Parts: sequence; C-alpha cells; structure tokens
Amino acid sequence: MTTATSSGTATVALQGDREIVITREFNAPKHLVYRALTEPELVKRWWNAKRGTVTRCEIDLRVGGTWRYLMTTPDGGQVGFHGEFREIVPDERLVQTEIFEMPGLTDDDAALNSCSLSEDSGRTTMTVLVHHVRPEHRDAQLASGMEAGMQDAYDLLEEVAISLA
Repeated sequence: MTTATSSGTATVALQGDREIVITREFNAPKHLVYRALTEPELVKRWWNAKRGTVTRCEIDLRVGGTWRYLMTTPDGGQVGFHGEFREIVPDERLVQTEIFEMPGLTDDDAALNSCSLSEDSGRTTMTVLVHHVRPEHRDAQLASGMEAGMQDAYDLLEEVAISLA
C-alpha cells in the first residue's frame, strides 16, 4: 500500500432541504478508517483539521454512549461538538447525533449523522448522510466553511489510517 493521500477529494452534495451527503475515498482498509474514527487518541490526530489543538476527545463507543470533542483555536477560542451513538456496526456503520456547542442550540437541534464504510481492493469509501432538523441548520453548516475544514480533517484522517497499517 502506498502512503499517498487523496487530498481534497471529499464530495459534498445536497439532498432535499435538510440533508448533506459527503463521500470520500481513503487509501486504507475500512477497519483502519473505523479505528481512526472511533479511538480517542487517533481522533485527536485528525479532528482539528490543522486549525487548533484537540483538548478533549471523549468517546463512549456503545449505543446510547456519548462523545465530545473540544478544540482550542490559535486565538484561544473554543470549538466543541458532542452527541450520542444511536447505531454501531464495527468497521461498517456509525450513526450518531451531533450538536455544535454554541449559544442558542440544544440537543434537540442535533443533526443525525449516518456514516457507512465500504471497501474495495483495500480502499475505503466513506459515505456520511447528515440529516438536520431544520433547513436553516443545514444552510448554516454549509455557510460555516465546514467543507474546507472537512477536506483537511479527512486528509489527516487518511494519514492516520494509513499509519496504522
């Protein structure tokens, strides 16, 4: 297996007025991508997207378990997300809620993220369906610059998964 990454290759598509579909291929088998998505010490290595330092990464990987990621940006700001696992199929599927920790949002505003992994010849395709409660939440996510950060984070995720081989 080569160590080349697939920089900037995630695609973002809209589905209806409340959903985003993200697709990204990784040059690593799905069991390693899954580890990079679910093990706190590995998530800390990619989730920051080179935009700060992950200061908290808590993952209780079980249905009903919670997760929380917190990052400190170079200017001292805090960026936090948290949620709850709804479905877990090791190496294949993760369904979890996700809420951006900001004033005015509650857990009732959480998006539902369904992540599926499939593998072909040692390469993994990850498809994430993000379902928002309200169209304006989807639009706010898209307007936030999330795509640029996601591209960088997924490049790092791929590097982490490759490093586990």
